[in-house]
Amino acid sequence: MENAENNDLEQLNKYNKLYLEIIMRYKDYIEENEQLYVAELPKLVTPENDSVVAAVNKIKSSFPVYSFEGNFYDAVKLSYEYIRDGIFTVEVPLQFWLTPEETIRIGAGDLFDKAVLLCSMLIALGNPSTKIIVIISDSTRRFVVYSEFQGKIIAIDVSTGIKEYKDKDELLMNLGISKGDEIMAYEFNDKMYSDLV
Repeated sequence: MENAENNDLEQLNKYNKLYLEIIMRYKDYIEENEQLYVAELPKLVTPENDSVVAAVNKIKSSFPVYSFEGNFYDAVKLSYEYIRDGIFTVEVPLQFWLTPEETIRIGAGDLFDKAVLLCSMLIALGNPSTKIIVIISDSTRRFVVYSEFQGKIIAIDVSTGIKEYKDKDELLMNLGISKGDEIMAYEFNDKMYSDLV
């Protein structure tokens, strides 16, 4: 039995190496055809997609009767746990966008894909103020999903977890975003895109 498992694992490793070789050979072609301008990013956030709605309905079923005012904060925690524990983080060596539906179906995506899925879910949970902040500094990228709720900001870094802030200014200051910085920062959701710096 153990020998069969080792053979299966070896075969899977060989498939992975083959797929990676194909991807790297056609990397430029894939990225050229995968081109999405930052102003088009709102197209990726899909709170009304059937797969997103199904994931959100599962979260809502954790409550006797889901109420936005009474349960949204706890639903944010459950959504973050779903993203953290249910979606495997995979960094691929090329720029490739996944939709929330694809991220759910595959059960994997990079940090950006996970942030887009989380944003879609929180909007579907009833909070249209939810946005993704993207911060690009040198060669690092950071993604924070935030919602305005009951006079505060709930911010989720898909890598590190949930924090609360008194307002958006405090959030931006904590993220190191201020006018004149040598970074690129923008935010978006399904309805808008805006530069922050």
